[in-house]
Amino acid sequence: MRRFGVLLVVMGLVVTACHPGSWPHEGGGSGAGSGYVDGRRWSDRQDDYLRFATEVLTPSSPVSVLAHLTRARRDRRFTFDPSIIGPEDFAATFAKIDAFRDTSDFDLLALVALWESHRRDLRPDLREAIEQRFLGFRYWYTDPLPTGIVDDKWFWSENHRIIFHTLEYLTGRGLPRERFAITGLTGRQHAARGRQRIEAWLDEKADWGFSEWHSDVYYQEDIEALTLLAEHAEPRVARRATVMLDLFLYDLALHQLKGNNGVTHGRSYMKDKSRAVDQDVFGLTKLLFATTDQPYRSRTDKGATYLAAARRYRLPEVIRRVATTTRPYTDRTHMGAPLDLDEPFTFDPVSGVPEAPYDDPEAVSFWWERGAQTAWQTVPLTLATIDQYDLLETSLFMPYKPLIDLTGGDPIVAQQLAYGLRCAINVGLLTEVDTVTWRSADAMLSSAQDYRPGCFGEQYHAWQATLDEEAIVFTTLPGNEPRAGDRWVDADKYWTGTGAMPRSAQQGAAAIHLYAPKYAPNGPGPLASFTYLDFTHAYFPTERFDEIAQVDNWTLGRRGDGYVALWSWRPTTWRSHDPAVTFTNGLTEPFDLVAPGGANNAWIVEVGDASRWGSFEAFVDAVTAAPVSVTDLGPDVDGLAQGFDVSYRSPTEGQLDFSTEGPFSVDGSSVDLHPTARFDNRFGHTAADDTRITISEGGATLRLDTERWTRRATVRRR
Repeated sequence: MRRFGVLLVVMGLVVTACHPGSWPHEGGGSGAGSGYVDGRRWSDRQDDYLRFATEVLTPSSPVSVLAHLTRARRDRRFTFDPSIIGPEDFAATFAKIDAFRDTSDFDLLALVALWESHRRDLRPDLREAIEQRFLGFRYWYTDPLPTGIVDDKWFWSENHRIIFHTLEYLTGRGLPRERFAITGLTGRQHAARGRQRIEAWLDEKADWGFSEWHSDVYYQEDIEALTLLAEHAEPRVARRATVMLDLFLYDLALHQLKGNNGVTHGRSYMKDKSRAVDQDVFGLTKLLFATTDQPYRSRTDKGATYLAAARRYRLPEVIRRVATTTRPYTDRTHMGAPLDLDEPFTFDPVSGVPEAPYDDPEAVSFWWERGAQTAWQTVPLTLATIDQYDLLETSLFMPYKPLIDLTGGDPIVAQQLAYGLRCAINVGLLTEVDTVTWRSADAMLSSAQDYRPGCFGEQYHAWQATLDEEAIVFTTLPGNEPRAGDRWVDADKYWTGTGAMPRSAQQGAAAIHLYAPKYAPNGPGPLASFTYLDFTHAYFPTERFDEIAQVDNWTLGRRGDGYVALWSWRPTTWRSHDPAVTFTNGLTEPFDLVAPGGANNAWIVEVGDASRWGSFEAFVDAVTAAPVSVTDLGPDVDGLAQGFDVSYRSPTEGQLDFSTEGPFSVDGSSVDLHPTARFDNRFGHTAADDTRITISEGGATLRLDTERWTRRATVRRR
């Protein structure tokens, strides 16, 4: 284990925090010069959240109890008596776990976090009840299924996979001699199996990046698991988890403005994305970066609590500087594994990932994590897996039954049908993606470029303009009329996801988004849920802006020193929503800008700020005077819209030319919409196949190596 050294060099003092050895130390010392966030600042941020979290005790929440015990350990002036918490307080959590319900892995992770840090502080009967859940949990879908049990847990998404593997590893390691009820294996055997799966998941992320790109929901779950591994795993596993945790937090740092992870997302919901404080990552983003003045909202925020309790992990200083820089930059990120639904049909397709053949049962986790259950290449494997493990009995697989019934369960027929319906039914496919994000001190614009254009996306968030925690703009092609109720629900496709993704291209602070669905909307029947309405619309919450202007087809807004302009080819109108009928999240003024007349439309967006434009009036004048030309390409032989040719002379980015099928050009030069670099920004360039990632900003540097699994942080002081 290497100690931290202080090196005097000719150009100045460089203090290096280096631990390529066996344990992810917190960074050494209390000064920022260690390469990690100043120890006192880091501790203050942790304490700040813990003070908030412990203002109220929620006895039924393991996370609340953990926060109280953590603060009592850190703050001598604060006391907490854990003997007041007994098994009856966690009864609802225990019942959910015992019933094999979906997301009970999230609940077990909270119990593991509490048990790992404070098992000796817990009442013996509570500790025993928690350990019973460890021993009775089903950690993987291939494990034996008890008679009469339907296991409704979802094992396969990116975040669930690492949580399940973390649970198996840490519980097995904590109870090495005990026999686990489902498998009959010892804890030591489970720990070995969990460790192997954790390392495989980490290797996948190192190779392919994150499948649920920039998610304001699910990055939280990944970060929770990685934080617990960094804190409680054996050195080899902890070191690897720490490197990956740095990468997740770097991703968050790049793609937030004023605490708002307001960018394109692989998976998100309206209940999360409409404002920063509703995002699952808000608490940990505020703790890590302090880029928002808005208060914490959740006293049982798992991500914030686990980081506030961290004793080994400390944030590298360079990641904090990336998050807080006010200098404008453009980031281009490439992530995801290749799977081309439009490649020529064959009954024997060849995978673009050699280690994950489409017909290999060992590759199920790889492809299902990426939402490829209904991809035509994997359909035979999907049907075999569903049948082998009785998955059709679970609530989460029941929606697949109508599609299976259409084919009579014949994998050959199913594969052909899946190919024909490939643009409609692959609503959660997470294949390789190229995102572009431009950010200044007061505005941010982000897009997923040319990502599955014209195809259904149940949780995709194609693009967003963000000016602060609540002043945001984005468009969708709605999949249904808004559902009545007192909240935005996950499955309401009016704002969540999109009936068809636009074809998007972005250059700096300007972007073009072209909607042209590649499938016809479906009526009643087994495919009824794969449909869309006859208009596109924008979320533009006028009361969250300081000024609103409308000039011809432009709608423009100012929030503080940040500006946004949105143009629609189809004329727009504001749609009213009665808060007594339709949930509006407190909005009473117009926020739904509808472009009626068809599901096809061309939208243009540009953002700016006072540092570039001076006044909002100057921005409005320049943008609304910019020439825009749109050619409607009309219907194809099947009556589907072919899209548009668009020309826009951006006052900041130059002449932009784009079409639904053709290239994207800037000032006459073609721009590659699919570059392969993992990260490309002014903080560093990482090639797709490079295992070494270097991040630099303001004299601070972080060097990560995902082959050796090392991290080295430095800060140069002049």
